[in-house]
Amino acid sequence: MDGIYRALLEAYGPQQWWPTAAEDGPEQRFEICLGAILTQNTAWRGAAAALENLRGAGATTPEAILDLPEPVLGELLRPSGYFNAKARKVRAFCEAVLDAGGIDALLAGDADEVRARLLALWGVGPETADAMTLYAGRKPTFVVDAYAYRLFERLGRPPGKRDYDTYRTYFLGKLGTDVWTLNQWHALIVRHGQQICLRTKPQCDACILEPRCEFTRGTSAQDEA
Repeated sequence: MDGIYRALLEAYGPQQWWPTAAEDGPEQRFEICLGAILTQNTAWRGAAAALENLRGAGATTPEAILDLPEPVLGELLRPSGYFNAKARKVRAFCEAVLDAGGIDALLAGDADEVRARLLALWGVGPETADAMTLYAGRKPTFVVDAYAYRLFERLGRPPGKRDYDTYRTYFLGKLGTDVWTLNQWHALIVRHGQQICLRTKPQCDACILEPRCEFTRGTSAQDEA
């Protein structure tokens, strides 16, 4: 694991993830949580465009978002895909923030408490809850996504079946509880998956992990056959 991490860090450098426009503080934490909802089942660029639409409409707080009619909110979120469903999810999250007494209150407590609280919200699944917990709450957890499944299956090092809890438990056991390290690991996996380890036509010749990769060896053997 250490060798994989060092190779990715050497290739891409520190990622400074999660990208936000807001300054550090409650506004930034709220924006991170919105982004975690909006990036469900879509590329980050779509979520980023939807966030920019919200900023352009002056809807950057729970109160301002809830003041928008749902069809108007849906149109602002259109770039993120599934925009009507996401409008309902965003509204539900904004209501939860206000019910809790603010975003900092919603994210208060240890990692397990925060994660459980978020998972109890409608529209928030494990990946979204972990993204909010790690990046907005700055609590130790690991975000498992399609990039992580793909990378470790191709390396020939899956921790078990393709199951969210199996992967999350494995990574937390290996990586410990340092929030910066957990942040960087996930961000580097995402960067590598977006740039090199593509779902189709992966750029194996340019991959820093090629010497470790069973997928590459299997592809080479097929080419030689």
